[in-house]
Amino acid sequence: MNAVIIAGGEGERIRSVARASPKPLLEVGGCPLVEHQILLLHRYGIHEIHLTVRARDLETFRERLGTGERWGIALHYHAERKPLGTAGGIAPILDGRGKPFIVLYGDVMVHMDLEALVAFHRAKKAAATLVVHPTDHPLDSDLVEVDGHGRIKAFHRKPHRRTPSCRNLGSAAAYVLSSSIAAHLPAGASDFVRDVFPSALAAGLPLFGYRTREYLKDIGTPERLARVRADWEAGRIERRHRDHALPAVFFDRDGTLLDSVPLLHDAGEIRLFPGAAEALRRVNQADFLAVVITNQPVVARGLCTLDELERIHARFETLLAEQGAILDAIYFCPHHPDVGYPGERAELKIACACRKPGGELLRRAARDLNIDLSRSVFVGDSTRDIETGRRLGLRTVLVQTGEAGRDGKFPAQPNASCADVAEAVELILGQW
Repeated sequence: MNAVIIAGGEGERIRSVARASPKPLLEVGGCPLVEHQILLLHRYGIHEIHLTVRARDLETFRERLGTGERWGIALHYHAERKPLGTAGGIAPILDGRGKPFIVLYGDVMVHMDLEALVAFHRAKKAAATLVVHPTDHPLDSDLVEVDGHGRIKAFHRKPHRRTPSCRNLGSAAAYVLSSSIAAHLPAGASDFVRDVFPSALAAGLPLFGYRTREYLKDIGTPERLARVRADWEAGRIERRHRDHALPAVFFDRDGTLLDSVPLLHDAGEIRLFPGAAEALRRVNQADFLAVVITNQPVVARGLCTLDELERIHARFETLLAEQGAILDAIYFCPHHPDVGYPGERAELKIACACRKPGGELLRRAARDLNIDLSRSVFVGDSTRDIETGRRLGLRTVLVQTGEAGRDGKFPAQPNASCADVAEAVELILGQW
């Protein structure tokens, strides 16, 4: 497999820091950013790498990186005499190559399991696989709308006057492309998200989003560059790699992060609890994942469809992202064991292992995200939530919002009780 690193951007927003240096050659941890990408590709057995660069920067790149011999790889440079966008310089490189190849943007710190990414691409028989992840700056991110199987439905280009009504998933500027995408590469300047991918989507090609909790952050502004450098110094970039199990804070949804609305089935009724976004933002900044585990019997009862629940969760994630907070994942159970409701969906009226206090959703999250349950915490407003955490050996915190434990369905006692989710996070990050 080959790889292409797109390293020819102008870097207007970071000019005060970059000055005469191309963005991909800015250093993180004493090493040019593009070298981090080269080392990652080499780690996963990719030994032929193409770099698209501005013609005026060609010698600068050659002086810093050489031919690739010191890493045991071959570096090929492709000089652009005029700006060709993210996709315009790719077509000549693809000519005659039938195997999938990886594309990285040279201004993104990427540290992820590329083998798992390529395996996903092949399993889906995708024409293109885009790495996607929640973004804490959705208004200036390219957002990707996917269905429940990860298949891409639409693209929403930045900038946005307001966040689109889709799940908060940004394009992380890392792709696996099959040869079938070549037909959608126009001559001259073009952009993957603006031109190539929408064209392929309109032609019916299968495009998929690969969601990961791993580290992908651009250095497009001085503030983001400083954050990436700080994350490197703190070891956070390495710890986010899938090889490393991370603890999670599991949150109940209604009554814990959201104001309680009985049988919520209308996205317009969502209200974040005061302090909930700030609490999640603190979890995001620590070495914890933030995951919601929620029972949603409204689907089984016929009060809303899975698509409508998707819109509810899109609105939920949007409200959080507007305050700089993200969720690494939301897992929900659509079932309900009791029958006899008008309009109910009989196929979902079952006793299942995923409905809390059953632990299947937590186990699924642990498998998907490589979560260390022994170091994780469950925060919720009901004895059902506390029993869920207890059964899997998690520490538990009962918040005095929502039901505040008054449901009385289980005798489980929490490890701690807090006034709200903000106080719970303070406890978790400060004492545990």
